[in-house]
Amino acid sequence: MELPGGYQAWAVTSYEVGKQVLADQRFGKDPKNWPVLAAGEVPPDWPMITWVVMDNMTTRDADDHVRLRKLVARGFTARRVKDSLPLIEKITNGLLDELAQLPPDEVVDLKSKFCYPLPAMVVCELFGVPEEARAEALKGGEVNVSTSITPEEAQANVEQWHQAMLDLAARKREEPGDDLTSLLVAAQEDDGSRLSDEEMAGTLHLMLGAGSETLMNVLSHAVKHLLSKPEQKGLVDSGKVTWDDVFEETIRVDSPAAMLPFRFATEDVEIGGVLINKGDPVMMGFAGIGRDPAVHGETASEFDALRADKSHLSFGHGVHYCLGAPLARLEAMVALPALFQRFPDMELAVPVDELEPQGTFIMNGHRALPVRLGAARPPVL
Repeated sequence: MELPGGYQAWAVTSYEVGKQVLADQRFGKDPKNWPVLAAGEVPPDWPMITWVVMDNMTTRDADDHVRLRKLVARGFTARRVKDSLPLIEKITNGLLDELAQLPPDEVVDLKSKFCYPLPAMVVCELFGVPEEARAEALKGGEVNVSTSITPEEAQANVEQWHQAMLDLAARKREEPGDDLTSLLVAAQEDDGSRLSDEEMAGTLHLMLGAGSETLMNVLSHAVKHLLSKPEQKGLVDSGKVTWDDVFEETIRVDSPAAMLPFRFATEDVEIGGVLINKGDPVMMGFAGIGRDPAVHGETASEFDALRADKSHLSFGHGVHYCLGAPLARLEAMVALPALFQRFPDMELAVPVDELEPQGTFIMNGHRALPVRLGAARPPVL
């Protein structure tokens, strides 16, 4: 495939090859393995520049990756995830209460009113981002997934999110709390060599962006599929499939990330019948991987919560497997049943084939999800 700027990259869309690449140490995450970047030939206003300049566990290999991952993993233990349940329920119910105040027949963009604010508010609460600073803290991640921004916007975005993350860390040094940013700051202060300021900024940028943008698409797609396929919604209502089935099938057939940057071949590698040369960038085509007919047959592109094999790689595989996967599942298990319980007559306001794509090859979503909510039921505590 051709990236913005004319750079060539490989796109992996096969499940088996994807699994091999994700587990193969010859495909590194460190952008220094990209010759044109190492030579200083990639301009600072390249539209995808954030993906190669942010300094966190997704751009590190070997010992550096292990070190950073261990630090972040402290905030995503099973106990911490479980303890976040009351927060998720509170935010979910608050958003649903706001939606219940709207006229039943009004066309509402559920993406902007529910699917995005829910994970964004949860991740901001977990990382202790003050309400007045949330727009700036989340802005970088929102711009980061766009692949059609101007060079000026790209360069300004790097400066914006970098400063916003440093400001958040500085605030937590002065006013520490029981949040994940304070946890990272404490780890940095215990041993300054373990987490530099650049690593702090890059890590916070990663967690806030990944924690909001990806689940937004999962929730949007799940709602779209259930509203456009009444028979699938009937399976949920009858108990023949679980909400976990809905979640797994959603991220299989519609991975929230379409083409995720980057891996780089650290040596010449023959894989999937082709030779990938040393230094070549590789994009993981998770949206294609989940629909691989070699795994899921002729119905690979269809949503079917009854599907026995829901194999996917949407959370990754190997040492870079997504740390936030348990939290994402928990948020979805709270949000989806609560939404459909409150608004049992909800329907799409436009035909499903008229939903506009998000407008980026990195993420896999829609610009909006227009629905009519119908009459609201009282909340179930």
